[in-house]
Amino acid sequence: MSTTKNLLVELFVEELPPKALKKLGESFGAGLLAGLRAQGLANAHSALNVFASPRRLGAHISHVAAVAADKAVSVKLMPVSVGLDAAGAPTPALLKKLAAVGADASAVPMLKRQPDGKNEALFLDSLVAGATLTAGLQVALDEALSKLPIPKLMQYQLADGWSSVNFVRPAHGLVALHGADVVPVGTLGLQAGRQTRGHRFEAAMDPVMLQDADHYERQLAEQGSVIAGFGARRAEIQRQLAVAAAAEGLTPIDDDALLDEVTALVERPNVLVCRFEDEFLAVPPECLILTMKANQKYFPLLDADGRLTSRFLIVSNITPDDPSAVIQGNERVVRPRLADAKFFFDQDRKRSLAARVPGLSKVVYHGKLGTQGERMARVRTLARAIGEQLGGLALADMADEAATLAKADLLTDMVGEFPELQGIMGAYYARHDGLRDAIADAIEDHYKPRFAGDTLPRHEVGLAVALADKLETLAGLFGIGQIPSGDKDPFALRRHALGVIRMLVERDLPLSVPALVASAFAAFPQGHGQAQAEVQHFVFERLTGYLRETGYSSQEVEAVVALRPERWGEIPKRLAAVRAFAALPEAAPLAAANKRVGNILRKSDEVPTAGPDATLYAEPAERALADALQAVAPLADAAFARGDHTASLQALAALKAPVDAYFDAVMVNAEDPALRRNRLALLAGLHTAMNRVADLSLLAT
Repeated sequence: MSTTKNLLVELFVEELPPKALKKLGESFGAGLLAGLRAQGLANAHSALNVFASPRRLGAHISHVAAVAADKAVSVKLMPVSVGLDAAGAPTPALLKKLAAVGADASAVPMLKRQPDGKNEALFLDSLVAGATLTAGLQVALDEALSKLPIPKLMQYQLADGWSSVNFVRPAHGLVALHGADVVPVGTLGLQAGRQTRGHRFEAAMDPVMLQDADHYERQLAEQGSVIAGFGARRAEIQRQLAVAAAAEGLTPIDDDALLDEVTALVERPNVLVCRFEDEFLAVPPECLILTMKANQKYFPLLDADGRLTSRFLIVSNITPDDPSAVIQGNERVVRPRLADAKFFFDQDRKRSLAARVPGLSKVVYHGKLGTQGERMARVRTLARAIGEQLGGLALADMADEAATLAKADLLTDMVGEFPELQGIMGAYYARHDGLRDAIADAIEDHYKPRFAGDTLPRHEVGLAVALADKLETLAGLFGIGQIPSGDKDPFALRRHALGVIRMLVERDLPLSVPALVASAFAAFPQGHGQAQAEVQHFVFERLTGYLRETGYSSQEVEAVVALRPERWGEIPKRLAAVRAFAALPEAAPLAAANKRVGNILRKSDEVPTAGPDATLYAEPAERALADALQAVAPLADAAFARGDHTASLQALAALKAPVDAYFDAVMVNAEDPALRRNRLALLAGLHTAMNRVADLSLLAT
């Protein structure tokens, strides 16, 4: 049996794209491990440790064999009738097949006969030599590199001056160590060795000669001044940020994406405190925070009340004895950025939002859907209608005003420079124009929810405009055939649909989804594609997924959604009622009976619209069920009417015994037509009473 050792593979490259580094490292390590396991060189106990820094992708894999175990294989040759003649001697066809798999006539006595469908076939058992680590790692390395999630390939020349390769960045070194031994593999014009490079400026030794696979991380840290592990480097940055901020009595802004990006930019992090002039704090904090994070990769500092301060943290890749030059350099760099933001803010406030509205008619929204001005006219119509339903004419007027101004900040310098601030800047400018807080909040909130887990609009004005904006988008793009498919959703229509769902459900809005969709399409001019059914189906699909994510089972969700309730705000109550009902001992038999009733009614062509005739009850069980239904249905209906869906469903538990007795004693499809219709009428009434909250048949197992 081959002895196992730990394996280290490192590809040394020029600076990798920071936003892709984490995934590149994970993919590289996972690909190597999967390739080695597929060839029997790594096993279930092999542990993977991934390294990813700006200039290297690496993987440490434990328990890797020098040679994989030999593998027994059984090769199907051909049917017995083809391979052997009547006397049992091998045919020429069999001998030719044996030669093709490296055997000869001497293997014929060892062939096995095994069933293969309706016939018997000949099989050759053999032992295949296990792969060597050199050959196996070469295959795994090639496959791992070919599957890297590279955002954009670049082509570069190799050292020979005439051949070229394609990779994410030029590669300059390859390490492959099995224990202390070099594994002679190659890629991208490189041959593996034990030499790597440390920090560009602060390495204690350059190059770093690696002792063995297990000393890689330690040697890079001590001799190369590099923290090779992405997670370890990220944790060190986080620790330094917390220490530096605490020394100032402040808190660094929480941003995982920024932390990941900065982790991918440095090999040896050194956090320093910088500051800017207090005068810039007059600019909205969102502007300052965005320019510091997006453009400079700085961490703004907040005070105890969450307000932005004039201090910020930088993560340097060097650690000089005197950091003053680094601090002053970063302060000098950020100042023009903040000055630009202040200039944009001051200039924008010289014109009101209302004065910018006419300019929207010159901004194309979509080639087939007109300008932003035309779009906002449609949103205004919808917002006014929704506002009137939610709060009468006063709310309708406010929703109309907010919708009119909602996109005006698209024409400001600040939003032109930072599109992420649309809505946010509109709210600041609205307040500067003297508009009410409700209008300003609605201008900001009409984009919400912007992402999964985002907050919803704060007030009904914002809800009305946000619903109108998202419904208009869905109706507009579905109407011109721009429907999401697979993972392609360029207009984020799934996010818009989820936003509509969350507002309707979580704010319990008294609005009908079919009516909202119809109103959205009605806002478009004649000739616009009518796709109401498609939009409703699309939103219902998102609704089902959303409800499952809130913790309800597929069965519970399907039972409620199957009834296509118009008002989605009551769906959580229905789901809670279904879960409570399902816990009752009567639930399972009643669900099964409900399924049976539904099947009977579906298969019948003569279900009466009128109720049953009591004079036609021929069996005691019929009358007993009718009496029980007459007693229970009003209680269930009254509870349903007052919104107590749990009580409505639980009232049905009293029907279990009479329903069971009915199906034991009564033949529904009686030969007498009058009797048959009467029994169907009774079952139709039972079915209606049982399925007001949810389709209980879907709870049947």
